[in-house]
Amino acid sequence: MIKSLSIIFPIFNEELRLKSSFNHILTFLKKKKKFKTEIIFIDDGSTDDSWTIIEQLSNKDANVKGIRFLKNFGKSQALHAGFEKAQGDVIITMDADLQDNPEEIPELYNMIVNDKFDLVSGWKKKRYDSVISKNLPSKLFNWAARRTSGVKLHDFNCGLKAYKKDVVKNIDVNGEMHRYIPVLAKNAGFTKITEKVVLHQARKYGTTKFGMDRFVHGFLDLLTIWFISRFGKRPMHLFGALGVIMLIIGFGFTLYLGIDKLFFNTTGRLITERPQFYIALSTMIIGTQFFIAGFLGEIILQTKQDKKRYLIKDELNL
Repeated sequence: MIKSLSIIFPIFNEELRLKSSFNHILTFLKKKKKFKTEIIFIDDGSTDDSWTIIEQLSNKDANVKGIRFLKNFGKSQALHAGFEKAQGDVIITMDADLQDNPEEIPELYNMIVNDKFDLVSGWKKKRYDSVISKNLPSKLFNWAARRTSGVKLHDFNCGLKAYKKDVVKNIDVNGEMHRYIPVLAKNAGFTKITEKVVLHQARKYGTTKFGMDRFVHGFLDLLTIWFISRFGKRPMHLFGALGVIMLIIGFGFTLYLGIDKLFFNTTGRLITERPQFYIALSTMIIGTQFFIAGFLGEIILQTKQDKKRYLIKDELNL
């Protein structure tokens, strides 16, 4: 039986690597004729000759497909566009920096098809990146992701992943959430998630795009996913609870001030001269604002529309 496979490459200014990446994959796939493969390149607004190279590759091979964004929308949007177009029974995502080994593809495929996993994430156990600038932050980052999400993976950010088709068609990858696709899959109900140790090859061209800004953004995105997974469907459950707590505190201080003024300290300071008055006033205002935030969240959920988060300039063989 010929197996259907989609390989997705999100790229940005990768002209130095594109032909090498494609030839590397093509050489391997020719040895494995059991795969019916489409290769989808998503050009995320490159300013070099990446798209020209993709056009050349697609003219030579109809299984090479391309999507070109009008500008740089980010890796998450590139993956989302690729997921929408992918037709394979199994979808593989890879980075175009030649640090992922195509020899891993058959085992990843077997884990999806034969072992019935929904998602298999690569784990680059031995890395060739800078220890200080990338490896240590990544370990901290992955530890926090495991503790927060409950998904037991060691390398959330590994670009080499395999997915069952149903997974990519039922998750919404936006913002910078590509790091947390396993968490998105779990939240969507796909719980059979595992990892496989994969070979990490030293970078042959260019430099890493990983920096401190991505590290900070990663933690913020992790908090966002945690919040959305817990309260995204019913924001009033969070904001309403906080509002109730604030209002109880406010009414408590108000009741105390009233009883104290009426029965125990009738000739004392004016209520407005006491700090408890301002605590009561502030907490009741904050509580009311929490309720309003919850109502607005519920209204937005009811009225939101699916909008494109990226604009496609060109497509090839799609």
